[in-house]
Amino acid sequence: MKVYEKIFKVDCFMLVSPDNATQIINTFQEGNVIISQRTIQAPVNTQALVQIASLAEADYLCLCLSPELPVLTKHAFERMISIGESTGAAMIYADYYEQNADALIPHPLIDCRKGSLRDDFDFGPLHLYKTAAFKQAVRTMTNDYRYAALYDLRLKISLQAPPVHINEYLYTLVQIAHHTQENKFAYVDPKNRTVQIEMEHACTDHLKHLGAYLSPKFNKIDLFGEAFSCEASIVIPVRNRANTIGEAIRSALSQATNFEYNVIVVDNHSTDGTGEAIAAYSSDPRLINIIPQDTDLGIGGCWNEAIMHSACGKFVVQLDSDDRYSSANSLQKIVDAFYETQSPMIIGAYQITDINWNQIPPGLIDHREWTYENGRNNALRINGLGAPRAFFTPLVRQIKFPNTSYGEDYAMGLRISRDFAIGRIYEVLYDCRRWDGNSDTKLSLQKANEYNAYKDNLRTWELEARIRKNRHDNKPMD
Repeated sequence: MKVYEKIFKVDCFMLVSPDNATQIINTFQEGNVIISQRTIQAPVNTQALVQIASLAEADYLCLCLSPELPVLTKHAFERMISIGESTGAAMIYADYYEQNADALIPHPLIDCRKGSLRDDFDFGPLHLYKTAAFKQAVRTMTNDYRYAALYDLRLKISLQAPPVHINEYLYTLVQIAHHTQENKFAYVDPKNRTVQIEMEHACTDHLKHLGAYLSPKFNKIDLFGEAFSCEASIVIPVRNRANTIGEAIRSALSQATNFEYNVIVVDNHSTDGTGEAIAAYSSDPRLINIIPQDTDLGIGGCWNEAIMHSACGKFVVQLDSDDRYSSANSLQKIVDAFYETQSPMIIGAYQITDINWNQIPPGLIDHREWTYENGRNNALRINGLGAPRAFFTPLVRQIKFPNTSYGEDYAMGLRISRDFAIGRIYEVLYDCRRWDGNSDTKLSLQKANEYNAYKDNLRTWELEARIRKNRHDNKPMD
């Protein structure tokens, strides 16, 4: 007895120039699958997706985001369709290899979760859709997007069923896409602003469909309800930064303010001379050096050590151990912003520099995509909220940072923005160095996947919390 009696058909659309569009260029059969290779005009805007939906006649529809079909392993489409039939998936994607000279380089992907809302999620260049689900999603696309069409498509198709990730290597991509450091900041690059407005619109519309959209109504915060020994604390978590920690401390101690502040350095058991570098500033009574008893702390755990310390000020302000403030007035501007905005979190702007403080591309990162009306919704789409970050101590003492060394600040920002407005300063307050010692520089694909999966988890948890919040807030009173 055969598991599948029927022959499945796949329309595979490949992106080409307009002159070669909408042609059938090849049809072949493998096992119980007949594949028709077709062409469609690139780039993929909403009108192109409408055209694809009108042309597709097969059981499944494949979008190939390259001009040539990748080299498929034997029975690749059979495997994808088999899983699609078993799970009822509307969208399927798989791991793949990249051909590099004579070597095959594995390119594993990660699972797409409900909160995987970032528009740069990597599905690979080959996406398989149930044709009926694709057509249904396209029918609901009410906005004519030039740049956000594929993003809008996958958000709408996820409303039917979650995308299914096959963690098996089912094809090989010969042309390797090279990612640059600038890509990491594409969403804040001014030249990409039109693209980002479209992406934000698609994401906001999706949040409304899910019941997770938050209108610009915020809780009030009482900035005067508790007494502190000083107004602010600059917090510097550090581990093995003997060459840079001195510059960071000098920058912190050089702030000119009309209030008292201190600097809390949390030395996470450094072994390279960092402790000695910190001790060189011990004569300044404003410097508090904490060496935690626990040895299992990430950056978030070190932040918790600082905020729970008895000498912690009313506001805590970030300074990484290899960065510095852009001027002696940065701390004053941040604290002033707390009172001006009546917000429990303030985020500034920063510039990217090399190890010698020379500005490098993309330069200024000011996150002007953030708006009072929609910033906390768009925060679920973007990968970061900016720097330097500063917090109202009583609130973060209640929430606490996750004990991780990546995404801990993003988690705190998402949680605060669920209930409160976040204040923004769009002028440069901070110099952020990019060098080989950074924890997020030249990440391996495995590490990048790990980080992205964690942030997708944060978004998923926050998404569910916002849905519950809306249900509670809209619940009729007894």
